[in-house]
Amino acid sequence: MYQILTDSCCDVPYELLDENNVDFISMYVTIDGTEFADDLGRSFKIDDFYQQIKNGAMPTTSQVNVGRYVEFFRSYAEKKIPVLYICFSSGMSGSYQSALQAVELLKEDLPEAEVYVVDSLAASGGEGLMVYEAAQKQQAGMSLTDLYNWLEENKLTYHHWVTVDDLNHLQRGGRISKTSAAIGGLMNIKPIITVDVEGKLQNVEKVRGRKKALQLVADKISEATTDSANQTIFITTSADQEGAEEVKRHLEDSIQPKEVRIFPLGTTISSHTGLGCIAVFTRGDKRN
Repeated sequence: MYQILTDSCCDVPYELLDENNVDFISMYVTIDGTEFADDLGRSFKIDDFYQQIKNGAMPTTSQVNVGRYVEFFRSYAEKKIPVLYICFSSGMSGSYQSALQAVELLKEDLPEAEVYVVDSLAASGGEGLMVYEAAQKQQAGMSLTDLYNWLEENKLTYHHWVTVDDLNHLQRGGRISKTSAAIGGLMNIKPIITVDVEGKLQNVEKVRGRKKALQLVADKISEATTDSANQTIFITTSADQEGAEEVKRHLEDSIQPKEVRIFPLGTTISSHTGLGCIAVFTRGDKRN
């Protein structure tokens, strides 16, 4: 048997990972001068974090360094357990490169270690959906090498459509200019964001008004989804449950997917989106 690993940028609850025997490594978040591990809610309440942002806190994040990856992988390699690590997109973080360096260092001590690293080219629930479906395939009996090859072949079939409510966080992260954030706020402009083939965020459209943004995100996901009757769709949100439920209703009315599951947006990702982000994830044809 082999072990599937991921990181906390997958934005699914730790309980779901536990149920599917998936282990994860935490990113770190600093807010109001305090650093903590993003352990997907195991040791903190996500609503308390959202409240700090609502009160004006501007959190920062740090990626997993090489040393922490070495120890993470070593804990399995020393037990001769092969691992498959599904990593946060290289287009948004240096964590993937750090993981590859860690594998090289680990093999200097344990040359027989089996560590497969997949650059998910995905984020948040897109990465989470990939991990969830990988776990289903493992449970159905797929071998480690077959699953690794399947992920490499299919990772670009995971689609991300996102809208945010707080343009100031996008401006702080360099996604838009300060002027654009100010004008957009005054005009009630909501950006529509996707993830491209390099695993990078792309602003692809703007609409006026939250309701139009949510409808457009739902429409984009409906268009992207293939075999909807057998497809699970993930939605993540930073403190807009009502908006997430609205998107869920749109999807259930338009394409009747197998199921739609809503989760809180994790602390690492929501540090960069602010409150009111809604992100929706599905599978379809390869994105381009």
